[in-house]
Amino acid sequence: MELKKKLTSVLAVGLAAAMTFSLAACGGDTAADEKDDGSLVTIDVFDSLANQQGEQKGWFAKMVQDKFNLKLNIIAPNVSGGDTVFDTRAASGSLGDLIITSTGNGRLQKLVKANLVADMTPYYSKMTNVKKYQNAVDSVTEQAGKDGVWGIPQGVSSSDPSSPSEGMEPTSAPYIRWEYYKELGYPQIKDLDSFLDVLKDMQDLARKETGQNDIYAFSLFKDWDGDVMNNASAIVNWLGYQAQGSVFVSADGKDVQPATKEGGVYEQALEFLNKAEQMGLVDPESTTQDWDTMQNKVTNGKTLVSLFSWLGKPRMNSDENKAKGVGFMLAPLESMKVYSTGFTPDGDGSTIIAIGSKSKYKERIAKFIDWLYSSEGVYAAASNAGGAACPESLGCWTKGDDGKPQLTDFGKQAMNGDHANLKISDKLGGGTYDSGFSLLNFKAVQQNDIDSETGAAFNPQLWESEADASALFKDWSEHMGGATSDIDYLQKNNLLAVAPGASYTTPQEESTVSATRSSIKTEVVNASWNALVAKSDSEFAKVLKDARQQVKDLGYDSVLKVDQQNAKDWIRARQEVVKQYQADSK
Repeated sequence: MELKKKLTSVLAVGLAAAMTFSLAACGGDTAADEKDDGSLVTIDVFDSLANQQGEQKGWFAKMVQDKFNLKLNIIAPNVSGGDTVFDTRAASGSLGDLIITSTGNGRLQKLVKANLVADMTPYYSKMTNVKKYQNAVDSVTEQAGKDGVWGIPQGVSSSDPSSPSEGMEPTSAPYIRWEYYKELGYPQIKDLDSFLDVLKDMQDLARKETGQNDIYAFSLFKDWDGDVMNNASAIVNWLGYQAQGSVFVSADGKDVQPATKEGGVYEQALEFLNKAEQMGLVDPESTTQDWDTMQNKVTNGKTLVSLFSWLGKPRMNSDENKAKGVGFMLAPLESMKVYSTGFTPDGDGSTIIAIGSKSKYKERIAKFIDWLYSSEGVYAAASNAGGAACPESLGCWTKGDDGKPQLTDFGKQAMNGDHANLKISDKLGGGTYDSGFSLLNFKAVQQNDIDSETGAAFNPQLWESEADASALFKDWSEHMGGATSDIDYLQKNNLLAVAPGASYTTPQEESTVSATRSSIKTEVVNASWNALVAKSDSEFAKVLKDARQQVKDLGYDSVLKVDQQNAKDWIRARQEVVKQYQADSK
């Protein structure tokens, strides 16, 4: 009876969402002919990527207002309301003036049919920056199923899809507090089990030296869980696989595994975390804390492992710390095969930026969107380390005598130092650097692509002038065979698995499948966390065995069939983008 109630409830949500689009479709483009007088206005930005909401403040707000006389009011489902916010606003006939949203499960087609996004064709001739990525625009048109310019994908690129797009650092890899590893004498890390042994010694050492018993190897969080547990999925990346719905796809496209596979890569990741838990290496607040709490612990030195390159390094590897040999660096885990995504010539079509059909300011917003794809716009969308440099106009970088870019002291602090307390002059927007960077969280152009205006990458980590000469890096490099970067080390040691960068979004699935998927997601994620905190190997095995039976009873076969087909289509898209790039390069 309880199972029936859950399915009925989920199905009702799915039907309500379908009705939402039906209702929205009744609305017309009532603002199409209204004249924009160019005065200062506030526009609503529906942004599925944003992690903060409300009015954009600070230096990015100043740039947008000076250039376009626009203020941005961010509506962020991630912060409050989730999918309910989307459904409610869609039912009203308007998501917002500017829309940044995912396109999976046929969402873009629904948006177009429901007249919730505007066709940018009337303004497209003047969108000179966007037009440089015509293939990417065409891929969105194809996805929409209707002629027109319905949106522009994020992460467009002009680089080889078979080359790692991360530049210096893979997205997910095992990063450790190098100073403690060094003190232990750089012990060999053959596999995941020996990694845990090393981490146990590191944790004991850190607690002894600091006198703080709340230091843990791992501190986790739940905020980003989806079809599977996000933190476990990050560890699966160490094994050369990437999540696609409820399945994991190998970088070479030769293997597709359901998350429920006994002994599969996802279970291996959960087993690794459970062993860590049984060894006392996992922060006991992991099951209840959010991202903000967790990342503050990283900043305060309470965590010895960073699952992501962009988590530990920006919060610990300040110039001051690196000079002392302190910070996060890639661990020499001999059994890893780190998943890497290639450059995406067609962009990442799973997320687009579009104009709301009811907006009164379409032409002005089209100019703003086009600016985001310009060199200046790419720098303006900067945040901290790992992405594009912050703007030249903000004083972040300048060109040297050789014409090549180099960070200023201000830029170095913004990218790698105490950026949270870095003051911005009132003339440039006031406040601090961190309180002023773009809340859009939308990266129009791949951050490691080459800026045609400087001849260097947008990402300053790749600039010759910014080569790391710190004591921390020198020590790491010496013990990693003279590697010049994480990617360099991984490539030279055959520890990197590059998946060609293809734009692929999942098509619309039947409402019954979506309803079943919702139940499956809940079961899989709950079981994952329960398995993580299991007190014994036998309890761990029982949790997963029971979960497999439960998801089977819930009808997982129907979801798995869809996800396996989507994985095949994604693999085919990878193959096609490589062929297209090679043809265009001839």
